[in-house]
Amino acid sequence: MEEFLAFALAVIVISASGVMAPGPLFAANIFYGLKSGAKAGLKMSSGHAVVELPLVILLGVGAFSLESFPQFRIMISILGAIGLFLFAGLQIRTVFTQKSNLVFQTKHGPFLAGVLFSALNPFFIIWWFTIGFKLISDSIILWSVWGVGIMFLLHIWMDFAWLSSTAMISSKISKLLSNKNFKILLIAISGALIYFGIIFLIDAFV
Repeated sequence: MEEFLAFALAVIVISASGVMAPGPLFAANIFYGLKSGAKAGLKMSSGHAVVELPLVILLGVGAFSLESFPQFRIMISILGAIGLFLFAGLQIRTVFTQKSNLVFQTKHGPFLAGVLFSALNPFFIIWWFTIGFKLISDSIILWSVWGVGIMFLLHIWMDFAWLSSTAMISSKISKLLSNKNFKILLIAISGALIYFGIIFLIDAFV
């Protein structure tokens, strides 16, 4: 039990560096949370988990390595930047074309955003190939193949808790804003996505 508690504490503390780091997934989560609250965060987390679980399993069996795919990081960075620019552009267009209170069609949006902003986020990929890979290796040493599942469960609940809670908070804040200030907030969030897109491109070519 002491061994498990020590490992669990390590996973939770280390995972916080990835889960709570500001990034495109977090910015998109705030955007969708403005309208749908915690429900959007849960959908975003589900999309994120769809990408994260297979990656963790593949890393667990040693199927991938950065050395085997030297162009992988560049491709992910470029595709991620394009996705961020398109998403931000669509949201800015919505702000300037909507004459009354903004209405979002987010039935599937948060889930797909969770998938895309995870799969096309080079920092997410690199985190798992470095910091995350160490956690996976330690879990296998402790509990063999079952360790991968244990480590993933100790990590993934933090994604759900963080994204759903921040989405809920953003929803509460949006209700206190006037329509004008609400649009300004959306433009600011879109600006953050553009910023991360630029960072992705810099990461690809520097």
